Amino acid sequence: MQSIEDFYLPRHLVKAIYEIGHIPDDSREAKVGVGFIDIADYTHLSKFLSPKENQILLNGLYTAFLIVLERHGGFLNKIEGDSMMFQFDDVLDRKLAELPAKERIAYIARELFYTCVEMQRVCVLFNQADAEFLDNTGNEDSRHALHMAFEIMKTLRSKTEISSTLSAFFQIRIRIGANLGEVTIGNFGPSGEKHWDIIGTPVINAKRMESTAPVGGLRISAEFFEILKSTGIADAYFLSFREEAAKLGSVFKDISWEELYRFREVILYQKKSESYRTYSVQVHPALPESLCRQASELLNHGQQGVNMILENFRYYRANRPVIDQLEELMATRGIVFRKDKIMALISPKQTANIQNAFGFSLWRILDYLDQYLDYVQAMPDEKSKPEFYSYDQFMTTMHERIQTLYDTQKKMILKKMYFTEVIVQQVYASLEASLREYQLRIEEPEEAEEEL
Repeated sequence: MQSIEDFYLPRHLVKAIYEIGHIPDDSREAKVGVGFIDIADYTHLSKFLSPKENQILLNGLYTAFLIVLERHGGFLNKIEGDSMMFQFDDVLDRKLAELPAKERIAYIARELFYTCVEMQRVCVLFNQADAEFLDNTGNEDSRHALHMAFEIMKTLRSKTEISSTLSAFFQIRIRIGANLGEVTIGNFGPSGEKHWDIIGTPVINAKRMESTAPVGGLRISAEFFEILKSTGIADAYFLSFREEAAKLGSVFKDISWEELYRFREVILYQKKSESYRTYSVQVHPALPESLCRQASELLNHGQQGVNMILENFRYYRANRPVIDQLEELMATRGIVFRKDKIMALISPKQTANIQNAFGFSLWRILDYLDQYLDYVQAMPDEKSKPEFYSYDQFMTTMHERIQTLYDTQKKMILKKMYFTEVIVQQVYASLEASLREYQLRIEEPEEAEEEL
């Protein structure tokens, strides 16, 4: 029984409650920082591995994340398949409870933010099976879990018949969302099945930050960002990010504040058009160059490689430096994107005006595509009710309003379906055709040589 409890009970939770001196009976309100991680497209990645290898790889990856989390003083809340939830609070972390409220919030904000950034960077090291990471880990169990995961990746990459394909396709990428706010923290669940957890709107919002976060990036709430600004954390990160990018020779050395912290109002149309003021944060100082290296390799892998490049265009379409670098790479290869035809698809009546406005940059086109998509996804929502004077008057007015709203929504749904299922698909089909055109061109000389 003791060995089973030692194996399954979270050590950090047992230690924290022991330091409190008793098991908390009641829940309490607390200012908490919460983050969520999700592995993007893990179903696709898992096809490269056996079930046992998948288990070892995920255990190694989560071990790497836990090392980062514990180094910053955070706590692992739960792991569910290919997602993870973590938190910072002053209930389990007793030293925080002794700080004044303002300092406590600043501490949680800083550690939560840099934990998210570092987790993204550790994911890059993990993809590289970087053995140096082993030297900086904690206990022997952690080192063993990482070693086992790295051995799987090294073994796969040593097989010459798949090594180049693996380096191009097998890249673990994660989304991270984070928020900070007032929640209820305590023990939840029936007797014998208690779980130390947090509940509240900030938790729900943090999960929604993750679900809309850019792949390889971080999305945070506007409230969290304002705390980072007011405490100087945002300024410090901006300067250090540009300095690091300059050392790596990345175009991100000149990144603007607005590009590093990109504001966006995220609207969840499936949730009655709930809107969230958010910021996406750049975390990789050499991301454009890294993606270009991957794209160069992917161009050598036929349709599958093209599909992955298109996914990168979709993932990073809002990231101007990344899209600009990818477009420049494709231009050096002689790949011709028919941007005039793409704009004619998106907005045939406004093509000339748009061309004069921003010169048909591929990033501008994809950005315009997103703006138009937001427009067609917006649904009218009549919430006000008429004054009530009589049953007949009220029902007649409501009938007219409901019917008008229905007719308007029906038109908008048709517009949305046409745009997403016809226009957007044709835009990416145009990009695909240009990439395949290049591949066909470089394949023809090889075929001619074989005939000779």
